[in-house]
Amino acid sequence: MLVDLQLDARPDRALGRARELTEAGAAGLFTFEGPHDVFLPLAAVAGQVEADLMTNVAIAMPRSPMHLAHTAWDLQLMTGGRFRLGLGSQIRPHIEKRYGATWSPPAARMREVVVAVRAILTSWQDGTRLDFRGEHSTHTLMPPTFVPGPNPFGPPPILLGALGPLMTRTAAEVADGLLVMPFHSHRHFHERTLPAVAEGLARAGRAVADFSVFPQAIVAMGRTEPELDAARAGVRGLLAFYGSTPAYLPVLEVEGWADLQPELNRLSKTGDVAAMMGLVDDTMLATLAVTGTPEECAAEIARRFGGVPGVADRVCCYFPGYDPPAEQVAALVADLGTGHPHRR
Repeated sequence: MLVDLQLDARPDRALGRARELTEAGAAGLFTFEGPHDVFLPLAAVAGQVEADLMTNVAIAMPRSPMHLAHTAWDLQLMTGGRFRLGLGSQIRPHIEKRYGATWSPPAARMREVVVAVRAILTSWQDGTRLDFRGEHSTHTLMPPTFVPGPNPFGPPPILLGALGPLMTRTAAEVADGLLVMPFHSHRHFHERTLPAVAEGLARAGRAVADFSVFPQAIVAMGRTEPELDAARAGVRGLLAFYGSTPAYLPVLEVEGWADLQPELNRLSKTGDVAAMMGLVDDTMLATLAVTGTPEECAAEIARRFGGVPGVADRVCCYFPGYDPPAEQVAALVADLGTGHPHRR
């Protein structure tokens, strides 16, 4: 199983960090929509490291499909065909109050964004007339001056981040792959996510081979008790944050912890982070994340995702709130099996 690792660095420091991660065996690197731009660190390392690069995810609603298409096209060129455009919807307060953009039903909106971006990319690649007319954007004007020409590496794949059944089905219907949200459990993945993928593929008349599922794991890793304590604290903080969000209730629900979500949400509004983390007990930690030595984490990741039909043979790993030693990252990657470093 190939391993993608988070490139959690400022753009001006991204190259050094990317080299560290690839030297540890990472087959791919991904960024998320956090304190820095999601695309700039990838541009800073494109062509400088031998790794696949991916946004995981770029928030689509505030962006024009045309902007997304241009950036994805250029990153595909810069990486020599090793870029994947991962898109996500975000929740309403962030769309309206952080981005200052307009909210709309997310699954329908994301469907339109994916189809619009693909229409633009196809127009550039095949030289066909651009004629996309959607509810939220229209793309019918493409003078030759603005056409980048066919991409020698082909259009980049478009992946869609999803958690609930509606967005997951949408991803399976229109995207090239699914980025499984990292806040999940073995039970939720197998009982909710995979059936929704199968339903979406069936609706679209697509084969399993036409679609890739990219699982993600939140990892608390260490070899000593102090290392594990620090890692678990970072992971507890992230799990508490995710759990406080109503959109993530289905994961808690399937595990019988639905009553916890309103309390986490209440505490989040008072800023009592310590109390929120205190509600994430060891059972929740082991269920919603992966914890232990590098070898134990690799075994658990393989148990959750290895050998599942239709699931891509690679996994995205997060190390929230702590920075594991390079030796431990290398051991995790080695135990999962590095395979061919450039297979997408």
